[in-house]
Amino acid sequence: MFERKTGLLLCLILGITGCSRFDHIGKPPSFTPTRQSNEHVAMLNPGLPLSAEPGRQIDRASLWSGGRQSLLGDRRAVQRGDILTVVIEIDEEAEISNSTERSRSGSETLGVPHLYGIPQRINEKLPDGASLDNAVSIDSKSRSGGDGSVSRKEELTLRVAATIMEVLPNGVLSIQGTQEVRVNFELRELLVSGYVRPEDISRQNEITYDKIAAARISYGGRGQITDVQQPRIGQQVLDVVLPF
Repeated sequence: MFERKTGLLLCLILGITGCSRFDHIGKPPSFTPTRQSNEHVAMLNPGLPLSAEPGRQIDRASLWSGGRQSLLGDRRAVQRGDILTVVIEIDEEAEISNSTERSRSGSETLGVPHLYGIPQRINEKLPDGASLDNAVSIDSKSRSGGDGSVSRKEELTLRVAATIMEVLPNGVLSIQGTQEVRVNFELRELLVSGYVRPEDISRQNEITYDKIAAARISYGGRGQITDVQQPRIGQQVLDVVLPF
């Protein structure tokens, strides 16, 4: 009975940890459904208008309109459910080099060759070669050195459409964008989220990544190649548990 429960528990753990890999066995990885996603919900429920528009019906009958749909209207994203373009152009390079070296040596000797004749009397009773002339002698040396070097270079150029998820009370916009591209059996995912100011959005309805507060940018993927490059779950657990 105990062995049966253990087997069921093991199968359950393996099923939970490997369910993402079971999705693309013998077939390409599946896309994340867009229906009922956070962006889809934000577009279906744009929220309350930011201000009342009492003259809206009159503007529709006029030849000149200053609305967002007019020729010279401002088409920048301003409310929940609107879409804007996030431009990601990361080209950073950093290099750090540290070197430390330390050495120390010490020597201590304690002897009692004459103390009221007591050492001489004790020396007669000690084994051959033993003496109190140098009762204690200590020598110590230590040396340590360390070298460290960090070299990093990142370059990433992407464009992704993001959706306004929420308009905060201070007017700041919470955005989120996802993009998935599947090539053969490998799926590349791009996730962008953060907070932007409406005035930082350009007339082309674009914003650069360096103007996004609390920016979270993730560029990764899933598929057969990614699975092979990642260590197995058991190996990751052993790396954490084993002290050597």
